[in-house]
Amino acid sequence: MSETMATTTTDLVTQYSARLASDLERNAEAQDAVRAELEHLEARLLALRHSHSVLLTMRQALERGVPGTQPSGSDGRGANGRAPGARGAAGRIRHRPTLVSLVRAEVASRSEPCSAGEVTAALREARPGRVIKATVVRTTLEGLVVKGDVRRVKQGRSVRYSAA
Repeated sequence: MSETMATTTTDLVTQYSARLASDLERNAEAQDAVRAELEHLEARLLALRHSHSVLLTMRQALERGVPGTQPSGSDGRGANGRAPGARGAAGRIRHRPTLVSLVRAEVASRSEPCSAGEVTAALREARPGRVIKATVVRTTLEGLVVKGDVRRVKQGRSVRYSAA
């Protein structure tokens, strides 16, 4: 009787082990599927945010360029507090490079893939008067990946970027 009980216990352990292995495999597959869907949705959200930004810029340009319309501010001044077309001390229109162009140039200047943190640190060092947030740089890099200007390379758990 003790032998029958041991056999039954062994059979139950074997069945439970097989069931657990199967459940773990299904769980891992489900996680992979959700992760892939999440990455797709994040990329789509990033593209939509970029489109939104472009559309806002276009609207502002149209408002400034159409006679008889008021720019962003009600007093005739733009969002920067200056009249549209305000000139700097040398009489030139001051253009501030976009973060996208700065990030693209920084990645292109490097011979090896770099992390978003490295890009952020380099931009902060190069432009101390400008507020540059790591999350915004990371989002910008992902937008450049979507556009094909930058390549994403995964190394273990970290992500590195290089010029396309």
